[in-house]
Amino acid sequence: MMAFSKSIRKADRIRRYIIQTTDAGWEVREEQDREVVRQAWYQDWHRVERARRAFVISMTSLRNEGWTETD
Repeated sequence: MMAFSKSIRKADRIRRYIIQTTDAGWEVREEQDREVVRQAWYQDWHRVERARRAFVISMTSLRNEGWTETD
């Protein structure tokens, strides 16, 4: 199940931020132009919350640089 999934775009650049449940906890993944640049697996929900906050901060910064959220 997808717990968090957001994409943000500027021209032909795309960044994706994904948190999904697994049998053992949660997978946290960041992609830039379809390449995984960060991937971690957590069992502790507090670490997942911190990762989500980091995603939101990153997306806010990118929006201030002209990036737009996609569907």
